[in-house]
Amino acid sequence: MFLTPAERIADYQARGWWEEIGVDALLRQAVAERGATLALVDPLNRKTLDGCAPERLSWNELDARVDAMAAALIALGLERDDVICAQLPNTVDAVILFLAVARLGLIISPIVMQYREHELGHILSLTDARAFVTVPTFHGHDYAAMAAALIAERPGMMLLTMGAAPHGADLRALAASADPASVAPWCAAHPVAGGEVLTICWTSGTEARPKGVPRDHNHWVLNAKVIVWGTGMQPGDVLLNPFPLVNIASIGGLMLPWLEVRGTMVLHHPFDLSVFLKQIEAEHVTYTIAPPAVLTALLKQPQIAASVDLSSLRAIGSGSAPLTPWLIEGWAETHGIEICNIFGSNEGMALMSSPIDVPDRTERAHYFPRFGAEGVDWDSPVSAVMRTRLVDPETGAIITEPGRPGEMHISGGTVISGYWRSPELNGASFDGEWFRTGDLFEIAGDGALSRFYRFVGRSKEIIVRGGVNISPAEIDELLVSLPGVREAASVGIPDSDLGERIAVAVVVDDGITPPDVAAVGAHLAAAGVAVFKRPERLVVLSALPRNAMNKVVRADLRAAVLAALES
Repeated sequence: MFLTPAERIADYQARGWWEEIGVDALLRQAVAERGATLALVDPLNRKTLDGCAPERLSWNELDARVDAMAAALIALGLERDDVICAQLPNTVDAVILFLAVARLGLIISPIVMQYREHELGHILSLTDARAFVTVPTFHGHDYAAMAAALIAERPGMMLLTMGAAPHGADLRALAASADPASVAPWCAAHPVAGGEVLTICWTSGTEARPKGVPRDHNHWVLNAKVIVWGTGMQPGDVLLNPFPLVNIASIGGLMLPWLEVRGTMVLHHPFDLSVFLKQIEAEHVTYTIAPPAVLTALLKQPQIAASVDLSSLRAIGSGSAPLTPWLIEGWAETHGIEICNIFGSNEGMALMSSPIDVPDRTERAHYFPRFGAEGVDWDSPVSAVMRTRLVDPETGAIITEPGRPGEMHISGGTVISGYWRSPELNGASFDGEWFRTGDLFEIAGDGALSRFYRFVGRSKEIIVRGGVNISPAEIDELLVSLPGVREAASVGIPDSDLGERIAVAVVVDDGITPPDVAAVGAHLAAAGVAVFKRPERLVVLSALPRNAMNKVVRADLRAAVLAALES
């Protein structure tokens, strides 16, 4: 399936941004070069995740497992461009499925484990998925039963489980018995082009439901090179991946770079600091990613980090919340480990302030190189494959002077061509090849600082909790039916650990007892809403701030909520 215009594919090939190869080509190159060396390592605690013993696979073993999985998908009757939705924990099974889909030219739509019926029903309908792959159970929740109920409403969709379950077919067993000899003829008859869609990931914005972000093989192959270039990864690196394969942070930040450097990827799930540190020591990890809150906690509690050997670790990527010079200096001085400041998005943002480009650690904490900005030169190859500009949200004028906030627009080889089946949203979010990110930056200053951007805030209303985008409109829509509440709205409030947490403001009639946070959470749980979207604070207001069009003004609401919480 091609969604990127043919002329853009040709243009980016001519520029040398896109090689017009599929992700499977990266895997095959790694297998040919690395063969019997260790490629993939399961979480230490996999037994507690799905009852299976942890696995350690060489590149050759991984390739054979990918062929077996691909053979099973062929035997099930799946065809080119069919969409497979997958809700899986971070184990070798998830990686094998992803790579098998890439080998066959199918499309995978990975879904976070926290999503429930509310989000899943929307995604399954919007993708017209042919198959839904999940685990029988996870953390006490019956995923197979939940999926079976959803699929019962969608004739023609298959339920496949990684392991035996009362519902669906056991995909792991099917792969074990499939004929891998069927794969080579299939691939020869159906060569995969770089411009074909590989993934549909999901993100939230101001819209009321998750929106699909389709990315081509070309996007992912270039993305791998961008991250390797920007972070200074080296051939054979051991990468610790603490996040499920559901978005750009994990797929783009670690999995595809792993194929590019042909090293070892160590999986981790769910995030557990003690297990995380043990894996760094045991597997001699050289690079990983971690949120600022975790890095801050380790500096403030040095006895934790001192209990393990971190000497193999060369660098850590971090983002999703502002970094501080104290944090970057602390890790360099205490542990000899450099922190890379990364600002990314599923749509293709790729700003990186790394030790390579920004050796000054104070600048690295506060600023990002103006990669691809007109008239600004950087030696980094990242700067050559993307373009950036700041645009005044009110006038549309291009901003060239420092200290004036503007919306970041991006274009280039890492940027998607549009959202999945969302023409109206695309009209509002794209200006030709330029994507309107909704993020506000400014040129950092005059002189040497004019080469940098500084993040200011967001022009859109999204809540970013722990690096995950949450739509306040989606929550508000579900609060309408909250018993005893005349009106309600949600907003993000600052949090030192997660960046933001969700607060809800409610208005009730006189004499009515307002609900508490637990009641709101139970109401959303009953609607099948993911746990991370449930509010953690609640305030009662006499009225919600609205504009002349009767729309809630989030900035004023946030101020009112913070004032109520402080009183």
